[in-house]
Amino acid sequence: MTPLVTVTGQALSLPDADVDTDIIYPARFLLITEKKGLGRYAFHDRRNAPGFPLAPGVDQAPPVLVAGPNFGCGSSREQAPWALAGLGIRVIIAESFGEIFFSNCFKNGQLPIRLDASMMERLHTAARAGLPFAIDLEARTLTVGNDAPIGFTVDDGRREALLNGWNDISRIRALHGADIARFEQAQQQAAPWLWTKG
Repeated sequence: MTPLVTVTGQALSLPDADVDTDIIYPARFLLITEKKGLGRYAFHDRRNAPGFPLAPGVDQAPPVLVAGPNFGCGSSREQAPWALAGLGIRVIIAESFGEIFFSNCFKNGQLPIRLDASMMERLHTAARAGLPFAIDLEARTLTVGNDAPIGFTVDDGRREALLNGWNDISRIRALHGADIARFEQAQQQAAPWLWTKG
């Protein structure tokens, strides 16, 4: 995965509550098995709605999504964060998230940030006004326009994985590679038949 250290750019405002994974990535596209290029299907059935911030056919969005409460609720559809990533969205800010979606974001190199309702209203206004957003994961801060930075919380392990671009497997290799190598070497000596090919 691509490391996520800082993200800067404009933000997309989508204030609707309870935007579930079927809205983000409709079920009829689940037969598509290719991960790349799913951005064009993100919010597919909502794009013709008046006032919706993404037009049909658009496959690129700002890097930050300011979403409504309970964003990503519903089924455990990993294609939902894949589709958002396909649009170029690296950071999603909301008052609350569907728990499985929240976890899937980290596994796919995206940072979900939870902030309280009063702060979210301010961020939606800023996104609609086109103000720049700057997220610094090392400092755990969000800066909007020229305002003072806003702190946010993120689990230390998940933060480390995003900063390094680790998925679950590469994280294990990076943190425990020496231990694994020592175990394999000892096992090869104690039980060499387990390591014979053929």
